Amino acid sequence: MKARALMVAGTASHVGKSWMTTAICRWLARQGHRVAPFKAQNMSNNSYPCAAGGEIGRAQVAQAEACFLEPQPDMNPILLKPNSDTGSQVVVNGKVWRTLAAREYYQQFPYLLGQVMDAWERLASRHDFIVMEGAGSISELNLKATDLVNLGLATRLNVPVLLVADIDRGGVFASIVGTFDLLEEEERKLVRSFAINRFRGDPALFAGGVEMLEEHTGKRCAGVFPYLHDMPLDPEDGVSLEGTGQGDIAVIALPHISNLSDFRLIPHARRLTRPVDGTFAAIIIPGTKNTLGDLAWLRRNGLAEWLIEQHRRGVRIIGICGGYQMMGEYIEDPLGIESGRGSAAGLGLLPGQTVLAAAKRTRRVQAVTPSGIAFEGYEIHLGVTSRPPDAVPFATLSDGAPDGVRAEGCVGTYLHGALENPQVLGELLGREVPPTPSREIVYDALADWFDANVDRQLFAELYLCS
Repeated sequence: MKARALMVAGTASHVGKSWMTTAICRWLARQGHRVAPFKAQNMSNNSYPCAAGGEIGRAQVAQAEACFLEPQPDMNPILLKPNSDTGSQVVVNGKVWRTLAAREYYQQFPYLLGQVMDAWERLASRHDFIVMEGAGSISELNLKATDLVNLGLATRLNVPVLLVADIDRGGVFASIVGTFDLLEEEERKLVRSFAINRFRGDPALFAGGVEMLEEHTGKRCAGVFPYLHDMPLDPEDGVSLEGTGQGDIAVIALPHISNLSDFRLIPHARRLTRPVDGTFAAIIIPGTKNTLGDLAWLRRNGLAEWLIEQHRRGVRIIGICGGYQMMGEYIEDPLGIESGRGSAAGLGLLPGQTVLAAAKRTRRVQAVTPSGIAFEGYEIHLGVTSRPPDAVPFATLSDGAPDGVRAEGCVGTYLHGALENPQVLGELLGREVPPTPSREIVYDALADWFDANVDRQLFAELYLCS
């Protein structure tokens, strides 16, 4: 028997779809359902390697864990990793397929739809319930003809939809009513209810608003969900890097920044896009989907010289993946992997040179620092960096291979996730870093949040009994 399913869709990007999906996944799993997440197409530079190979978006990893499952590529068959203003690396079934401009990508719709449907069939055959997540807004009229992830897919699979709107950003009446008004009749039938997310204050004060929305849309409200504060879930995309922060740790907000989860233990770090006055305790150059392009960006806006000067003042500079590559002496791109940008001198803060290669390394690893701190990390990169044989490694992998370099006031590593370990981060910053709640506690808290605020009877009638 094929799995039942529901889709969590949104009135816009960043309205809380991923959190709502994760909450429903754990809520259903706690009731004994064999439930799995599914996001057909995800645009994010925040990914994670599956144990059996391949990479998927971090949000789907969290959702899989909420279902007590090991993440797998079928849960996110298409992952778009933007590496320029107009193009993305396209990961299909966990593996790099091509790098395409937007127009070229949409021309591949028949092939990509086939990959999505095949992944869906495999996943649905192994589980009794699938919680699907849409992307952005479900009423982007110009994208309907090539929709792989929202109502185009829900219509093909006849899956009921829960529409999520964010009241905290304002305009919730226009966003919900406008969304329903733009839907075709067949689509409107599938979107069975709406949820108000990120409500601050007493929900009883919004009872009149709920009545107005139900009257205008002809749909029921599945719940008014309060704003969740300090919930340490993996961010899905660059929107989560918004804000300036107030701490003495800085993160360079590269145009093509990747793997924002590396900074979840330092949520108050300052996000920098230009040089600023003052001195920091540490500055992190993060991963990127376009090392050469973002290195050129550092030079154009003065951040390259500023970083070197900060290092002269005694500030510790930490590079992760692409940031590590930038800190070296030279980066070569003989195959034109990054849009034919050629080669460039690095910042010269660390010894070693990088050659970008066609083969992508994607794997989880166990590692230990020179001081004996054991931790888990993961690699997702397209480059090989040489290091002097006498260089002190950042860490040693379980197979004995060295990773990265430690030098005077500088550290570079390919290991995403290293800074998610409080002991490793504390050692690098020279201070104690308190741990965040375990992921299991977070997933249960999300399920409790959903259970306390959803109209259970309505939700069951609309999504569980059909």
